[in-house]
Amino acid sequence: MKRDDLVLYLDGYLDVHALKDYADNGLQVEGADEVTKLAFAVDACQETIDGAIAAGAQMLVVHHGLFWGKPLLIVGPHRRRVYALLDAGCSLYAAHLPLDRHPEVGNNAQLARLLGLTVTGELGEAFGAAVGVIAEAGEGLARKQLVARLAAVLGRPPLVTFGGPEQVRRIGIISGGAAGDILAAAAAGCDTYVTGEASHAHYHAAAEYGLNVLYGGHYATETVGVQALAAHLANKFGLPWTFIDRPTGL
Repeated sequence: MKRDDLVLYLDGYLDVHALKDYADNGLQVEGADEVTKLAFAVDACQETIDGAIAAGAQMLVVHHGLFWGKPLLIVGPHRRRVYALLDAGCSLYAAHLPLDRHPEVGNNAQLARLLGLTVTGELGEAFGAAVGVIAEAGEGLARKQLVARLAAVLGRPPLVTFGGPEQVRRIGIISGGAAGDILAAAAAGCDTYVTGEASHAHYHAAAEYGLNVLYGGHYATETVGVQALAAHLANKFGLPWTFIDRPTGL
């Protein structure tokens, strides 16, 4: 498949230019004209770049790219990353907030689906656009069951603080580093909140606002979107792909 056709499709499907972001979304490094295999990872780092090249991919698609809206000198480790991509003819494509908020393959929509919940609304805001989701547990769900489900989905037990009811119904979900949206979840009537990173600054607020909070890890909660996007592209274009898993434990 032509690289430019794939980029055009990704730009449109993910709507990468529709909102402001901390990141430079879209094609960040231009590689070979033809793409016959894709690699996916959460982070663009030397390990994932090397893994994509070793797998024979002509494009690496990531959630966290190399460029974040500021001029960055091509020296040191950054130079080595960019050089490796260019030398191998491997493109780098990044989708940050567009992948968080996408209604089909987005991190938060996918987490809700994998947890057996029904998305009923939006949650949180970045640059004027909602990023997360509100999901319902139907007739209710024991919070220990939700914890077990999240552990099974992510392959690791979440850090949990219990400040809400034992039967949960309305769950806010924002992947990654969104502990600061605990108050937004409470204001939206959620009894439980699922996010990635924990925050000492927001620990007491969760209990005081009556929320259960499940911290699944920044990295782990953002593996689901890139893999859902990979499956979507494989189904649409028949492109083989590999996921380069480099967990940080955070």
